[in-house]
Amino acid sequence: MNMKINLAGVELKNPVMTASGTFGSGAEYGEYVDLNRLGAVVTKGVANVPWEGNPTPRITETAGGMLNAIGLQNPGIDLFCRRDLPFLKQFDTKVVVNVCGKSESDYLEVVERLAEEPADLLEINISCPNVKEGGIAFGQNPKAVEQITAAVKKKARQPVIMKLSPNVTDIAETARAAEAGGADVLSLINTLTGMKIDVRRRCFALANQTGGLSGPAIKPVAVRMVYQAAHAVKIPVIGMGGIATAEDALEFILAGASAVAVGTANFVRPDATVRILDGMEAYMKEQGVEDIRELVGAVTP
Repeated sequence: MNMKINLAGVELKNPVMTASGTFGSGAEYGEYVDLNRLGAVVTKGVANVPWEGNPTPRITETAGGMLNAIGLQNPGIDLFCRRDLPFLKQFDTKVVVNVCGKSESDYLEVVERLAEEPADLLEINISCPNVKEGGIAFGQNPKAVEQITAAVKKKARQPVIMKLSPNVTDIAETARAAEAGGADVLSLINTLTGMKIDVRRRCFALANQTGGLSGPAIKPVAVRMVYQAAHAVKIPVIGMGGIATAEDALEFILAGASAVAVGTANFVRPDATVRILDGMEAYMKEQGVEDIRELVGAVTP
């Protein structure tokens, strides 16, 4: 049985990855998950300088998920390269570095810094606020998506994954814009913008007022968007959004995703990734599927 998949020339032993921001850089999960079993570990977003993130409270539970307004708190690229990358390179798994920024030059500084580092792929988080455009996320404007993708591709030594925002009218248009800019792979969806109000205290549950909604509640939206994006482009797609079981992961694969990323489920069950991988392997044996690639986009009308 073959679980290997190929993302822009990088071979992963299986299609199960972690989702950025939910797994740190792997060290926190070491006692629960054998990182050697994962197809890839996707790091928390890293910027050119340390970011403090948003004020607290910045996480709250919701029905079927959670809201977070962490604000991409991170230690900055220098500490990341000294501490986190060496840790991850001890394991037989691919390393995907998630890159964030508030301007095009921020992104390019990190991408250039990573050129000589042992990262296998770069995932560019374009749901970051573009400070030069009044805080509108790069990923909400197709022209900006194509522009930032093209700029990153000129500087990147590693294949580039563009992580798309679901907070758009037409995800297929955004996907095509990233492909036109030269993206090697797409990943989606990032969190949906949401809000929660504490009715007893009559105040917002998050200091930031709004946050990113993740978890099982967003899965049907994510599956639909992955299906639309995968059918709009010719490059591979990584699906994510509410994956908690092997069946969830397989929905994304059947919709057209070549790989899947597990996020919020890691907070509920730290071993969620390997449980999902085991379940996918069991399904393939049960269904007589010899190669995981047979299932990619295999949903029937």
